[in-house]
Amino acid sequence: MSDYFQTNFPIQSLALTENGVKATSAGNSDDVTRKIALTIADAAADKKGGDILVLFVADVSYLADYFVLITGYSKAQVRAIAEAIEEKVQSQWHRRPLRVEGKSEGSWVLQDYGEVIIHTMMPKEREFYNLEAFWGHGTRIEFPTSVDSEGKATT
Repeated sequence: MSDYFQTNFPIQSLALTENGVKATSAGNSDDVTRKIALTIADAAADKKGGDILVLFVADVSYLADYFVLITGYSKAQVRAIAEAIEEKVQSQWHRRPLRVEGKSEGSWVLQDYGEVIIHTMMPKEREFYNLEAFWGHGTRIEFPTSVDSEGKATT
């Protein structure tokens, strides 16, 4: 495992409490992180990603605060969803992924934004690895997945 630093880590400071030292982020990072996760889900929906699932996993994992799971129905669509996510997060939040894996293969693209990890997979991979079951004890975040004929979001 290599150590590296990237410029888009959230700004953190240390605050002294009665119990010791506590790390705090500048601003309300929980709310910002949630909004980033929903922005990612929205970008995937724009590219017709299927079965979009946003999971809050901060209470059960030290890896990230949110996981976003998305199904793409072709390798080209999986790559297009990943590109759309990068573009939308860059334009709205001025953040780039820390790491991206699997984009050239296109059957499973993993994008790591630090607090949010995205898995965009083909149906076969999503069914086989079944990350929903593995991380199922996380909290599901409601995300409107489609719009009805009256322009109202539905889940």
